[in-house]
Amino acid sequence: MARWAIAIHGGAGVDPNLPEHRQEEAKRVLARCLQVGVDALRAGAKALDVVEAVVRELETDPFFNSGRGSALTRRGTVEMEASIMDGRGRRCGAVSGVSTVKNPVSLARLVMDKSPHSYLAFDGAEDFAREQGLEVVDNSYFITEDNVGMLKLAKEANSILFDYRIPLAGSDTCSAQAGSENHNGMVMNGLPISIYAPETVGCAVVDSSGFCAAATSTGGLMNKMTGRIGDSPLIGSGTYACELCAVSCTGEGEAIIRSTLARDVAAVMEYRGAGLQEAVDYCVKERLDEGFAGLIAVSRTGEVAYGFNCTGMFRGCATEDGFMEVGIWE
Repeated sequence: MARWAIAIHGGAGVDPNLPEHRQEEAKRVLARCLQVGVDALRAGAKALDVVEAVVRELETDPFFNSGRGSALTRRGTVEMEASIMDGRGRRCGAVSGVSTVKNPVSLARLVMDKSPHSYLAFDGAEDFAREQGLEVVDNSYFITEDNVGMLKLAKEANSILFDYRIPLAGSDTCSAQAGSENHNGMVMNGLPISIYAPETVGCAVVDSSGFCAAATSTGGLMNKMTGRIGDSPLIGSGTYACELCAVSCTGEGEAIIRSTLARDVAAVMEYRGAGLQEAVDYCVKERLDEGFAGLIAVSRTGEVAYGFNCTGMFRGCATEDGFMEVGIWE
């Protein structure tokens, strides 16, 4: 039998001045959600069921940017997206523009299992959720006081820039924010890290049968245009799973889309014969151009790997041999 392994993340790009109590809160959420996956794997659960269950837990907790606690559009509303992929046969499901479905990852799973399609968005996704009997709530359920404040800061920082590589000095407001709140001057998605909401949650799993699966869920960018779609629901960019591995990405969505980051990890393993960590390191270093991102991955042999090129990534992992950790920084 193969050896199971699990990795989770709660977003890449962490304010280096994040207060200690917020760091500890993040670690507690990660540890709790990781334990959900570990318990399921010890009980013999399949990888696909585990990634859905873990991401549901992450969506339900308002700390991270998915489900309740999602980032807000410039109109102050929530538009969520998610995807899930089964390495067996590379089946997949994805949704975008979801505004009332309590757990978008479960809707993505139903798109895969119960529809003839791989991707549904906006009204079509909402209608399908109701047809399938998924729990729906008012959009206000997803909005938190913290994110209302984040949106205000984002607007003051001159919104989301269209060129995500524009120097911070290009905006006087941004420069003021960075000078007072972000000593390293790093920008993600056009915003100083210090006012950049933790972005995206994800899970990658290999079960005791050696089958891999991955799932990713997010509220997207703070102050994004309505209708914007990022990497998280795009198979091959934010999420990918095959016979070799499973990958979930986080960070600058547009950079991840351009690089098809998740699929590239599998491709480097498949075509170059690289190991999991080698493939992750190569893709983070060589495929993101000037973008900032991170990813988690597992292999069919029970390896776990992660990589990021920004100031941190909320993450955790566990393996069948008893290893378990959660972390934020290098």
